[in-house]
Amino acid sequence: MSREPRAIAINVGANTNLPGVRGPIFPDGRFEYVPIPEREPTTEEVPTYADLDPYLAFDVPERYFDLPVHLDPSFSEYPFCETYTYGDEHGVKAGPLSRLEPGDLLLFYATLSLHGDPANAAAWVVPDWGAYLVGEFRVERAVTGEEYEALSSGERERFSTNAHVRRDPFDAKVLVAGDDRSTLYDRAVPLSAPEGGTTPNDLVTDLSNDSGRGPWWRRRLWFDADATTQLRTRIVAHGTD
Repeated sequence: MSREPRAIAINVGANTNLPGVRGPIFPDGRFEYVPIPEREPTTEEVPTYADLDPYLAFDVPERYFDLPVHLDPSFSEYPFCETYTYGDEHGVKAGPLSRLEPGDLLLFYATLSLHGDPANAAAWVVPDWGAYLVGEFRVERAVTGEEYEALSSGERERFSTNAHVRRDPFDAKVLVAGDDRSTLYDRAVPLSAPEGGTTPNDLVTDLSNDSGRGPWWRRRLWFDADATTQLRTRIVAHGTD
């Protein structure tokens, strides 16, 4: 008997450490997902922030133009991406992610800074910076790095454009593919309360396994089946309100 989907949310995207600036959120809740820099050698040339800049609704600081970008997660609707894949080289994330089953949700959240007048912003947009869900995968398949290396060449093709597969050497401890229901959101979904970025809202404190104390916006958030159902309802409603 099949079980109900569960969800994991993980932090991704540009931040004040890498490369030194957050992606923007605008007063109406639209946003730009901005990846972190690629810090490892790759088997082929990858896009830079200069390449990405013309596709974005804000100007990437020119001091970052020459840096290559780590396009992970990859959303098929995002510039220079073809499929929905995510890879991670950190063992602490690999275990939970590798146990995701088809139909589960892999959610991505990022810290975003407001670009625009706070007085004109939606009530849920944090005036300075906040943590927001920016996209999701409906899991098609999850494999450990060892399992990936044992796959046939045909099975590997599903992950061929992932940033970790393009690293030299390959370093993913886990790879996740999303099916065609996966998406990069049009509007961000807040995880921070309007009072400030470090204050979690009820999606974190009531639905996830996290206490919301300390730097929760850097941690993996786990949602059981009941919480995932409620979370999905909130995400869908947020996109139509």
